[in-house]
Amino acid sequence: MDDAWEVAGRKFTSRLIVGTGRYKSLEETAAATAASGAEIVTVAVRRVNIGDASAPMLQDFVSPTQYTYLPNTAGCHTAKDAVRTLRLAREAGGWNLVKLEVLGPPPYLYPDMVGTFEAAAALIADNFEVMVYCADDPLAAKRLEEMGCVAIMPLGAPIGSGMGVVNPYMIRSIKQNAKVPVLVDAGIGTASDAALAMELGCDAVLLNSAIAHAQDPVMMAVAMKHAVMAGRAAYLAGRMPKDYRADPSSPMTGTISSARPPGA
Repeated sequence: MDDAWEVAGRKFTSRLIVGTGRYKSLEETAAATAASGAEIVTVAVRRVNIGDASAPMLQDFVSPTQYTYLPNTAGCHTAKDAVRTLRLAREAGGWNLVKLEVLGPPPYLYPDMVGTFEAAAALIADNFEVMVYCADDPLAAKRLEEMGCVAIMPLGAPIGSGMGVVNPYMIRSIKQNAKVPVLVDAGIGTASDAALAMELGCDAVLLNSAIAHAQDPVMMAVAMKHAVMAGRAAYLAGRMPKDYRADPSSPMTGTISSARPPGA
């Protein structure tokens, strides 16, 4: 099935995007990434070594020639820090397609939307192609799209919580009103969460902790790969309508029990 999707003029077949942090080793990162089938990987510029050749480098294990690197601003709590981080990433690797996130304080690390709007405006003016992490707020999502963001990425639940998609109604609303790709980002805990995100019509799912914190990250990466594919197929197929009443799959008339015995 030819079911590719596009973001900022780039075409991808896999609808699963995976992070490269939180693994026990770079070897495990490479194995799980390969097993996921992902074509895009996020790179936390402030936390992953992409420039110090004297230390193990992510590029030696997850090749930027094989995967599309998506630098992100994980750990940034102000618009100023986020913009600076992505400008440094562009200087270091030439990356122009980026993921913006500006986080609020612990313990929830909820998207700081005031800072997000400020950083998005600065980055778009600087000719970045911005995929933006945001609250599950249809009005905020639409505003970011109208500003020029190339993809909208509402959270399913707080980062690293593993709670899944806690507000599917708003996610669906964001997708129904968007003209750019919508990806669920953050909160995915297991395969059924990823499948649900795709069943809602999202273009892709981005996750990291669900794989990296699994007891077997490589096996979970495989599970996520198939969950995203299954959820997408279910969305395209169109699920049956819900109804509180039963609707038997076999006819209620003409059964053996209802037939009159001979001579009766």
